[in-house]
Order: sequence, then structure tokens, then C-alpha cells
Amino acid sequence: MTTALTKEQFTQLLEPLAKALQAVAVDAADAAHQAERAAAFASAQVTAVRDAAIASIHSEWLLPKSAAGIRFGRVAKDLHGFSVDAVLMDVPGPRHRHPNGEIDLCFVTKGEPKFDGHAPGWVVYGKGSVHVPTVRGGEMLILYFLPGGAIEFGV
Repeated sequence: MTTALTKEQFTQLLEPLAKALQAVAVDAADAAHQAERAAAFASAQVTAVRDAAIASIHSEWLLPKSAAGIRFGRVAKDLHGFSVDAVLMDVPGPRHRHPNGEIDLCFVTKGEPKFDGHAPGWVVYGKGSVHVPTVRGGEMLILYFLPGGAIEFGV
């Protein structure tokens, strides 16, 4: 079992992942496949991120905030051009818009969840997309990579 990391250690673990995701064209029809090619969900790199993130769920830094049954936190403000947020959810989140797109890395924490109908792994939303993020069938810990940190709530 992996032990919880510090925020700085976790950010260092995410650096190569964020760098690899720079190559993903969020508006492409195969954007999720591009993310998978950049960092395979079953790879040692993503597995290490998953294990460290799950081990850090009860830390003071990963998910320090909560609202409407969702726990969340900002992991990095700018990591290779992305802000990175962690969200633990088993209920719908707030409707929002992605001005520059969004790349999500979804991990199972309980049950057999799907994020917006997608199995665990990579989910990508194009520029200008709007959705209500929803997990059904269990609980997921999701790492949101936001290009330029851009996100708009209340749309």
C-alpha cells in the first residue's frame, strides 16, 4: 500500500504526466485516445499517480474543501500549462464550461462508477464544452487538468 505524499511530492509525480498531456488536442475526435497514448491508464506512471492520490484522500491538502457532497482541492495552479484539481465525487457536481477544454483522469474508489457515462480512465472535453459532471454507480477520485486553468461556473 502506498503512503500519502506531501502536496509537493504529489505535484512532482504529476509533472511528467502534465507535460505529456500538452500534446493532447482537446477538440480532436480522438482526444481521449491521445491522452491514453500520452500516458496509458495502465502504465506504471499513472498507477503511481492513482496509488498516491488514493493514499492521500484523507490528507489535509488533497481534498480540503467540500460542497454539496463533493470534496475537492487545487493540487497545482500551473503545471506545464494546466491547473490540476482533485475531486472526490459520487453525486453530480456543478454545471460548468471549459473555455480551453478539460482532460480528466478518473480513478475508482468505491463500486463500479462511471463518470458522465465513461469507465475509469481518460475523459476529454473540447473547448467551450459545458456539462454537469456526474458519477454514477460508485465513487471516483478525478484529477482535472484544465488548460490555462480556465473554467467557468454558473453557465
